[in-house]
Amino acid sequence: MQNEEVQVPQRIQHPWPEILRRARDPRFIADCAQRLAMEGWDLISPSEFSSLYRQIRNYTMCSNARLRGLYRGVRYAVHRDIPGDVVECGCARGGSAALMGLTIRQLKSKRKLWLFDSFEGLPAPTIKDPDFELADLFTGTCIGTLEEVRRLFHRLNLADDAEFVKGLFRDTLPHAPLSKIAVLHIDGDWYESVKVCLESLYDKVVPNGYIQLDDYGYWKGARRAVDEFFAERGIEVNLRTLDYSGRFFIKPPSTLPVSLPQQPNKMKLRSEDPVEWRGI
Repeated sequence: MQNEEVQVPQRIQHPWPEILRRARDPRFIADCAQRLAMEGWDLISPSEFSSLYRQIRNYTMCSNARLRGLYRGVRYAVHRDIPGDVVECGCARGGSAALMGLTIRQLKSKRKLWLFDSFEGLPAPTIKDPDFELADLFTGTCIGTLEEVRRLFHRLNLADDAEFVKGLFRDTLPHAPLSKIAVLHIDGDWYESVKVCLESLYDKVVPNGYIQLDDYGYWKGARRAVDEFFAERGIEVNLRTLDYSGRFFIKPPSTLPVSLPQQPNKMKLRSEDPVEWRGI
């Protein structure tokens, strides 16, 4: 898997239509303002998270809210002895994965960290992405080469406990030698990418494991993939908001069937989750 050659269309275009569309959404504008404020605070704050954030901030496109979600998710898994590895699907330049690696080391835990990516930029979306025309503007963007990500991990002394898997998700995830996952970060953007992540890895996440979805609130294809997956499985999860785009939930201890909703995008997702976050 590591040496697989991946051909990704390099069709980089200026995403002005997408920017103008988002600018008309007051929720997005408010989120941008909050993001700027949080970034400014984390540049000067003496907190543990902020000190880690400053080491990786130039290597990630994730918001501070989503990065904090990953930080808290790793701490949650370690403090509660949730067994399994830490997995990221879609790492770009490696900053968010490196943050999780730094958090694991800070807590003196031994967890293997997996990074799955084409390392050649975003693949093209498909007709199953409802906002295909806007999404297609980003084909070939978000590039972080395998060499670049490895350099970052070596510089931070994280490479020994990391596994880098190059290839499209549909080619690598179904055959990945993973048995138990404690923390799963899905940052696949498009319908097909997110759906194959869930189909290949959800069952390997242990009960009470932490799952973060980077694009649920931003790209309609990502939302459709998540909603469809849980509707097809008849599973109800407690989905919680991190920011305009990101969501997270704790995998239910059991997956008892529930009534399937009439429309996948209207599936019932409770706002609370069984985890007490204070002290994490």
